[in-house]
Amino acid sequence: MNWKKLEHLLLKALPGRVITDAPALDHAQLHEQALSVAAGLQARGVQRMAVHLDDAADLGIALLGAWRAGVSVLLPADLQAQTRQRWSSEVDLWLTDQPADVHLNDLLQPPLPGAELDLEQCRLSLCTSGSSGEPKRIDKTLHQLANEVEALEQLWGADLGEAWIIGSVATQHIYGLLFRVLWPLCAGRPFVRKQLAFPEDLQRASREHPAFAWVGSPALLKRMGDNLDWPALSAVRRVFSSGGALPADAAQSLQQRLQQWPTEILGSSETGGIAWRQGTNLWQPFAGVALTQDRDGALLIASPYLPAGHVEHTADAARIAADGRFELLGRLDRIVKLEEKRISLPMLEQALVAHDWVAEARLGVVQENRAVLGALLVLSENGLFALREHGRRSLTEALRKHLSQHCEALALPRRWRLLRQLPMNAQGKLPQAEVDALLLAPRPKTPEVLEQVETDGEWSLQLSVPPDLAYFSGHFPKAPVLPGVVQVEWALNLGRQLLNLSGAFAGMEVLKFQQLVRPGDEIQLHLRFDSERSKLYFAYRNDTATCSSGRILLGVEHD
Repeated sequence: MNWKKLEHLLLKALPGRVITDAPALDHAQLHEQALSVAAGLQARGVQRMAVHLDDAADLGIALLGAWRAGVSVLLPADLQAQTRQRWSSEVDLWLTDQPADVHLNDLLQPPLPGAELDLEQCRLSLCTSGSSGEPKRIDKTLHQLANEVEALEQLWGADLGEAWIIGSVATQHIYGLLFRVLWPLCAGRPFVRKQLAFPEDLQRASREHPAFAWVGSPALLKRMGDNLDWPALSAVRRVFSSGGALPADAAQSLQQRLQQWPTEILGSSETGGIAWRQGTNLWQPFAGVALTQDRDGALLIASPYLPAGHVEHTADAARIAADGRFELLGRLDRIVKLEEKRISLPMLEQALVAHDWVAEARLGVVQENRAVLGALLVLSENGLFALREHGRRSLTEALRKHLSQHCEALALPRRWRLLRQLPMNAQGKLPQAEVDALLLAPRPKTPEVLEQVETDGEWSLQLSVPPDLAYFSGHFPKAPVLPGVVQVEWALNLGRQLLNLSGAFAGMEVLKFQQLVRPGDEIQLHLRFDSERSKLYFAYRNDTATCSSGRILLGVEHD
């Protein structure tokens, strides 16, 4: 590839150097548009600008234009009212896709001449999401960003070649910004404009290019199931993942399907990239990253992606091997006190995930009469089988017995919530406050609607039966089955919502229950309303047979 240094991207136009498509953009067009934006910003006297653009190419144009004009850029994590209020006093202009803000085209003026960007004077500020406390602003120079993209190219440029870069992560954060915008611009490697949040979208985009690489997150990669065309997708040059820990079973599944381990990136907004790994517990630091530890075992980081002379003090406990690679041991700031005893939540989570029944685990503190631990679990296939065959109490007692080998009795979770998946946010993180709130919430009583389609007034819904449904405890404790009365209630409630039905429940006809519905099942519900007879027809099906069906009679509404 023809590498262009980050600071040289606006020196000279390079016609024919493809940036992106749909619509097509080459470097000469990007060069002119960025210099036109620079002129517009200078004409307005802008010195500080907030930018939030969904299109990765537009973001590249805005950044380069701002830096050419001497404008510092703030990338807010989102455009919520609270976020705007927090940062509005620190910027002169909001450049976004929203109707009331300034748009990229509003800034176009006759372009400034091309020039080299100043590595020390060009500034970018990133904002943390606030998932682990008050949102922070992190300032970086172009020099730090340039160091990082050059290191990425040295590591993986030869592997990627002319691959199109396809991403599922937002470019407002350091990982997406580097991997989806700045690195491809410097390498002359084309990229897809939009963030593709679903596996099917990623597959569709991949099929349009002979060579491609993915910039993904654990939230996406662990949802890539059997329904994809894996033989075609196995042409992927490299799969990057960052933003959180990729579950081991998801990494293993990708390795089996793609014949390569995903490349996991460890880093943060503060530090930039720290290390990477493929199919191992040990992380390999990036070139130039120097790691030491404080007396509590927390990682200390010195890096060319940090201000000169600065050492970043993290809350990550680690064990550094003789060859410089290291293993993460959990967050030191996730140590809680129960009855004056210190308990490491990451250690207990690792112990739970080591059990054959548990795919993912997050622990938190439940404050009721006294503080106790609670656990959010995503069960493995074997764990779901154990739940279905023996019931919830048997499963949680077995897990408590397993954990008792790792901790004192007071640290054993007393509250359990069984989830289909952990509710990660857009950055692939699960804030501790969300964990604690889920532990306090009552067990669910309704299905999760995965998909719903209406055809000629009839509805077909894809439902997931929560593994932790409250009704399973009484029906039956040792062999949970979805009660028939609950199936009728779900059909009636969903029918009222989707078909705008009124009238009180007035009876049932031809009610049949043919197949058991168990925890974690996915079932289809078909709804049709006969308005002349005031009857709601419903049928639940699994992949092979009808589970139940019937007609619900609705009475006439009276004023």
